[in-house]
Amino acid sequence: MACLIDTGVLLRAFDATCPEYRSIRQALRALWARQERLIVAVQNLAEFWNVSTRPVDKNGYGLSVERVSRRLIRIEQVCDVVTEDDDSFAAWKRLIVTYSVSGVAVHDARLVAVMLAHGISTIVTLNAQDFRRYNGITAITPDEV
Repeated sequence: MACLIDTGVLLRAFDATCPEYRSIRQALRALWARQERLIVAVQNLAEFWNVSTRPVDKNGYGLSVERVSRRLIRIEQVCDVVTEDDDSFAAWKRLIVTYSVSGVAVHDARLVAVMLAHGISTIVTLNAQDFRRYNGITAITPDEV
């Protein structure tokens, strides 16, 4: 099974002060032990960089570029990175019309489109309800792994 790892999971996997830290780490270790293919989209990495480097007073982590760069390298060592292409763009356009997607939910639809274009059916996320509307996608939380 291939699993896309959502941005919130990635961020909290490095934050030992976060309440979900332990369950996320256990879930990622379990998936790794089962030799599941862990995947991130370029969008996940951009969001990870954004939140990690954004100042704390702007709802970010306020980390240095050097520190976040090291974290990004670690993610790339563990996860395969998938990119958008013409197929994912076409899928995204279908999804936003079919599911009447608007506002910030367009970002989730974009991830779903990339997943569908790359044959990925499972996403590990802290916000499973945001993805459950999409046919062909299974959204699980770290606790459900």
